[in-house]
Amino acid sequence: MELRVLKYFLSVARNENISKAAEELHLTQPTLSRQLSELEEELGTRLFVRGKRRTTLTEEGIFLKERAREIVALADKTVAQFLQTEENIAGEIYIGCGETAAMQEVIRVLAALRQSYPHILFHIFSGNEESITDMLQKGLVDFGVVCRGHVPAEYVYLELPHRDRWGLLLNRHSPLAEKKAISREDLLQEPLVISRQHTAGSQLEHWLKYPLGDLNIVATYNLLYNAAFFAQENMAGVLCLEDIVEDEGSKFPDVVFRPLTPQIFSSNYIIWRKNQVFSRAARIVLAGFEAAFGEESDVNL
Repeated sequence: MELRVLKYFLSVARNENISKAAEELHLTQPTLSRQLSELEEELGTRLFVRGKRRTTLTEEGIFLKERAREIVALADKTVAQFLQTEENIAGEIYIGCGETAAMQEVIRVLAALRQSYPHILFHIFSGNEESITDMLQKGLVDFGVVCRGHVPAEYVYLELPHRDRWGLLLNRHSPLAEKKAISREDLLQEPLVISRQHTAGSQLEHWLKYPLGDLNIVATYNLLYNAAFFAQENMAGVLCLEDIVEDEGSKFPDVVFRPLTPQIFSSNYIIWRKNQVFSRAARIVLAGFEAAFGEESDVNL
C-alpha cells in the first residue's frame, strides 16, 4: 500500500467525486480510477460505492479513511522533521490539549521560544484526555496537556503550576445559582451534563461519595463550549472546570459558575511517551518546558 495511493484515496473520499479528485491531483480520470481499483484489489474489498453523481465510501472505506488520515499525517510530520537543520531550526510541533486555563502557561513558553526560533510552527489540537493519549500513542502529537486528579500513568510528565477548580455552570435563574457553592447533596436535585471522561472510580465519583448513577444525567460532552448552552437554556447544570466558559460571555449571558464544596481541584500535566524520539525542534520545546516547569518525572501505575 503506497502513501501516494492513500493520498489519492483521501482526495476521492473528500470530494465524493472521481473527476473532481483527478482534477485536484492533476491526474487523468482513468489513471485515478485504475489506482483505486488496484487498491481495492490489494485490500480484497470494495472501498467505494460508485454512483452517477457521487462516489461514497463503503463501511470498509470509512475504516480505511481514518487509518489513511493517520498514516499520511504521520508521514508528513516525519518529512517535516528531516527538513530541519542545525543552523536554521524549523519544524512543526504538535500538541494535544484539553480545555484548561493552564494552556496560558504553555502558550507563554511557546511565545518566548518563537522569539529565538521564529521558524517553528505549532499545531494545537483540542480534545479530551482519551483523544489526546490516543494521538500520543500513534505518534500524531509530540506533547499532550491533560487535566486530571493524579499523575497520568505510563507517561513522562511535567506538572504545570495551574490547578483547575471544579464547579457547576448554571442558568442565573436556577434556584442553585443563588448559592455561593454547590454541595454533593445539591447535585442530586439538578439535571446534569457531565464530561464523558467521568466514569466509575473517577476523581469526581470519589468526591461525590456516591455512585455517578445516582445523578440525573441528561447529556454528556467532550468539549465544554457546546455543553454550556444547556445551562444557557436552563435545561441542566454542567459539571466542568472554572474559567473555560466565562460568566456573562456574549454567547452565555445568563450563565454563572458556582464552585463545588468541599472544593475539588484537578492538576495539569504536560505528558509524552516514554523513550519518545524527538525532533530537534521538539527537543528545544521540551527544554523550554523544563526550564519553566522543572525536571520531568515518570510513573507506571
